[in-house]
Amino acid sequence: MTTAIVVDDDIDTCDVLTEFLEFKDIEVLGIGYDGKEAVDLYQKHNPDIVFLDIMMPHYDGFYGLEKIKQLNPAAYVIIVTGDLTAETYNRLKLLKSSAIIYKPFDIEKIMDVVKQVCKEKLCNMVMQGGS
Repeated sequence: MTTAIVVDDDIDTCDVLTEFLEFKDIEVLGIGYDGKEAVDLYQKHNPDIVFLDIMMPHYDGFYGLEKIKQLNPAAYVIIVTGDLTAETYNRLKLLKSSAIIYKPFDIEKIMDVVKQVCKEKLCNMVMQGGS
């Protein structure tokens, strides 16, 4: 089973995304509300996928993405954001986000990205000799 954490400062967004993911048989191991919690949850659970908002108070998603990638450069971090600026897009690419999904999100788009990420992860595991 694919595992995930969901991090967004909007509680309703976390609830809706978590429900959608669990309906699609993705186990949500934890929910957080800022970038620091994203890092803490990643270290605690080591999920297959991180769903991370960018615009959050205190520690933003850039902080979370950067720290998670320092812990594991191969981590799959899917950004779910309402920020459509070129500056944010370029920074996310520089920090090597796995994918960017714009709010309001479509669950089928999220599932397409999840399938692609899982396919990439499986290919990487096979190439490294893992199971």
